[in-house]
Amino acid sequence: MNPRKKVDLKLIIVGAIGVGKTSLLHQYVHKTFYEEYQTTLGASILSKIIILGDTTLKLQIWDTGGQERFRSMVSTFYKGSDGCILAFDVTDLESFEALDIWRGDVLAKIVPMEQSYPMVLLGNKIDLADRKVPQEVAQGWCTEKDIPYFEVSAKNDINVVQAFEMLASRALSRYQSILENHLTESIKLSPDQSRSRCC
Repeated sequence: MNPRKKVDLKLIIVGAIGVGKTSLLHQYVHKTFYEEYQTTLGASILSKIIILGDTTLKLQIWDTGGQERFRSMVSTFYKGSDGCILAFDVTDLESFEALDIWRGDVLAKIVPMEQSYPMVLLGNKIDLADRKVPQEVAQGWCTEKDIPYFEVSAKNDINVVQAFEMLASRALSRYQSILENHLTESIKLSPDQSRSRCC
């Protein structure tokens, strides 16, 4: 019997204040939704264990504060992350317009900086009636950046699991690719060209 592989992944969830990052995370990890949350200062961390294929994943998900004044401090939490959920509120155009800044902050902290870093965009609060960001606009932004897009509701648990698990799957693929490349590079055997022939 082949024991399951175990992998720890660090995921982050970022976006403007009030978009529902904490609600999304609690819905995914605990299957709960509360009408009132305190503003996240800095970051809080929740864990969840899932199984993807033959791998057991321990997801350590960092819920980061969205306040402008804490942005430089919060960005230090991005280092070492394996994937990112970008979130905005479909009823708040400013939260959508700020996505380029959030995405840029995350990519600037990834070492090495790479475009293949896994990201997923969530348009939250689709259960509310006063929508300001059309689905086509959000989808266009994602198509341009090659990022999957999910319309979600933390309150009604719509597409939350699917979004987190797509990110986990992409982060696992990246992790395995990096591991494979590292192993390949570290065991390359090449003949020693500097050796001279002896008589």
